[in-house]
Amino acid sequence: MEDKPMLIGMTVGGDDPIASLERVKSLGISTCQMYIPPKKWQSKERLELIKRVMQEKRVRITALVCHFEGERYDNIATIKRTVGLLNRATREKRVRKILSSSDFAKDLTVKVLQAHIGFIPEDRENVDYKGLVKTVQKIADYCKRNGQSFALETGQEKARTLAMFIEDVNRSNLGVNFDPANMLLYDAGDPIEALDVLGKYVIGVHCKDGKRPERKGELGKEYPLGEGDVDIRRFIDKLKEIGYTGPLTIEREIAGEKQVKDILKAKELLERLR
Repeated sequence: MEDKPMLIGMTVGGDDPIASLERVKSLGISTCQMYIPPKKWQSKERLELIKRVMQEKRVRITALVCHFEGERYDNIATIKRTVGLLNRATREKRVRKILSSSDFAKDLTVKVLQAHIGFIPEDRENVDYKGLVKTVQKIADYCKRNGQSFALETGQEKARTLAMFIEDVNRSNLGVNFDPANMLLYDAGDPIEALDVLGKYVIGVHCKDGKRPERKGELGKEYPLGEGDVDIRRFIDKLKEIGYTGPLTIEREIAGEKQVKDILKAKELLERLR
């Protein structure tokens, strides 16, 4: 495996972890963030199989990504209602899944668990804000006992709101998986400027590109890396400036041959810039 800082990575699905690890290796990439596999993959026998394939392929899972049944990203209103931990009706069940996933990550020796927790309210006195603080404190404490950090995905709120939230949760193992494109897709501010605010909390990044929404209430559009408005060269330079040395994890949220083509182009671009 490479010795230099900022290894190239990619996001992969967890439905078949073995196929995902083989795919990462086939593209000449050495790290990945993987979505939490279904329960059938969490038996002792299959855990050992995943660990063996990781070793054989020399591919490291740098983070496991939590996701939840019923999440939809159709538009902003739907996202607020269905994504993450904001909705009190689904919160308890989803927290149980995160804690279970932390145990699975421990067995896989993965040190980071991450998730979109949903839109964080800007008002500290908001009942949902207070509820999220207590919920994430519980998650972070559980992860700490398992030797892990818990990373919040950026983008659905402004950088200063997220920084305020992290300060209020006040847990040393709580950090950020910084996705610059999400800042644009949700029209939540300038991603480069956001790194000035959140830099000390960044423990992982997505290398993804996009443009702002054309109409209020909608999401912006994702683009291949280097073709959107993130300015990936400035992004990498800013990561170096804040002292980030972790993986550069490519995320391209499409499927098929076009996804593979775009990932390989992104890999080539990042190898030049890192």
